[in-house]
Amino acid sequence: MPEPADYRRSPHGDRFSGHGIRTHSTRDHGAAALAHWGWAADGGVPPRWTRPPRWPGLWIPAIVSLIIQVLPLFFPQRFGIRVDAVNRPGELAFAIAIMAIGPLALLAARRFPGPVIAIVAAASAVAMLYGGEDWPPYISLGFAIIAAIVRGARVWAWISVATAWVTTLTVALAAGVTWHPLRIAGITLGILIVFGIGEAIRGRREHFEEFRRLASERRLSAEQAERMRLARELHDVLAHSLSQINVQAGVGLHLMESQPQKAADALASIKLTSKTALDEVRSVLGILRSGANPDAPLVPEPDLSRLAGLAASITEQGVTVTLDNRLDAPPPAAIQLAIYRIVQESLTNVLRHAHATKTTVTLSNDDGEYVVRIADNGSATPLASESGRGLLGMRERAELLGGRFSAGPRKLGGFEVIAVIPVPAAQL
Repeated sequence: MPEPADYRRSPHGDRFSGHGIRTHSTRDHGAAALAHWGWAADGGVPPRWTRPPRWPGLWIPAIVSLIIQVLPLFFPQRFGIRVDAVNRPGELAFAIAIMAIGPLALLAARRFPGPVIAIVAAASAVAMLYGGEDWPPYISLGFAIIAAIVRGARVWAWISVATAWVTTLTVALAAGVTWHPLRIAGITLGILIVFGIGEAIRGRREHFEEFRRLASERRLSAEQAERMRLARELHDVLAHSLSQINVQAGVGLHLMESQPQKAADALASIKLTSKTALDEVRSVLGILRSGANPDAPLVPEPDLSRLAGLAASITEQGVTVTLDNRLDAPPPAAIQLAIYRIVQESLTNVLRHAHATKTTVTLSNDDGEYVVRIADNGSATPLASESGRGLLGMRERAELLGGRFSAGPRKLGGFEVIAVIPVPAAQL
């Protein structure tokens, strides 16, 4: 998600505003730990300065293989190698070339793991047939197998190694070379062990990549949920307040010359409504700055105690609101906020679209569920469709608390909104 222009993000995921105020990102501690160790918590490529260097994984296997396979050929007595087959310069050069092919090929294992394992397997077969026990072990084959499996060339590895080993045994048998069965079994077992190591490394990498992917999905899901929550809060606050301001402004303009006192009352109502809206917007924005500025102006989240004032403010606009609260005890704070916002948005729609004169708000507790009904006597289509932001926000508020929501025309005329929210298990 692109950052605002006045924000910058530190290497550990914290954001800094243009004024140097540190704010907390929504990523969790696990994602921050990933970033600390050089992995991008959003599933992307880690920053260059935090990524481990890639050259050791490429050069170390090649150098180790070159030392073990080629160096003993120059000092056969020191390393206990029989050099009957390489005591002439031409044969020694051939042996060095065969033993050096594998280590040099490993340098291309990152980009071409499949062809590299095929080349190294073929070279190891030639070394075994030509040098037998006289030459050093061809350990570059093990590095090539692991590199091929880890980098996704598993089929290349199995086919190449199996073909090379079967071909070696077939040629040796045809040439009358006798190998002890234990040697054949030992080499076969060693090859399988190396394949097992490669599969284990690949499995661990895939497991870690899956962990990073899930961490990224959780972070994105949390960010999306937070954006939707803030969008609902801002919509409910601004839509309700701006609707009242619009109506009062129209009244003030209409009565400015004929009834100046009522026009002044409308302006006073606009001032009060705009102040309340500003306080609530600051409260919502304070969520974004939580912990950054303890002096930020915040107001308590609305609850059912403010429904009477909400109903009175709508009544002043010409729509009589009757509040029927049948709840024995107040619901939890989260449910009170949802109920208030649903009632607020419904009354705003009535004021803006329904052309109603009366509206009834009923709160009840039926069979372990909080039921909210808002019914008016106006037109049956206060909104063009349920795709409106207001109805969508109300539905989301109810469903996030495990409830359900419906809105539609009444049989006797008008429009009705019903939200049903289950009572938490702890209160049953």
